Amino acid sequence: MVGTIETEGKKDVLKFSIPNKPEYVSVIRLTTSAIASRIGFNIDEIDDIKVSIGEACTNIIKHGLEGKEENFDIEYVVSTDRLDIILRDNGKGFDTSIIEEPGSEELRESGLGIFIIKSLMDEVEINSSEGRGTEIKMSKVKNS
Repeated sequence: MVGTIETEGKKDVLKFSIPNKPEYVSVIRLTTSAIASRIGFNIDEIDDIKVSIGEACTNIIKHGLEGKEENFDIEYVVSTDRLDIILRDNGKGFDTSIIEEPGSEELRESGLGIFIIKSLMDEVEINSSEGRGTEIKMSKVKNS
């Protein structure tokens, strides 16, 4: 796991390159929890963020990179009242039109991780191209 920290205006940007191995998901969840705690999120918000990052990483490892010996990237944009997390892989990509929206009556077995992320985070954006990889951007705004 390789990381860098940059400052852009009033935001800190932390970037990590993560090996495509399931054993690093817990490390990412702990790192994310520490960052969210530093911003001042409450325990319920931190739990939502941890579940979401865990689901996103598991999707990348299981579906995106499918066991390839390749890293994926995580970028945290840290503000005083919000946390933006961007995950990128160079995997096979997928058709984003198959994703169910929160509140949908019919849930498919696949796509449940993304459904959970969309249910727990304030903003979620997914960009994917078949054969070119996927980018997931998720944001949580701190409740006052």
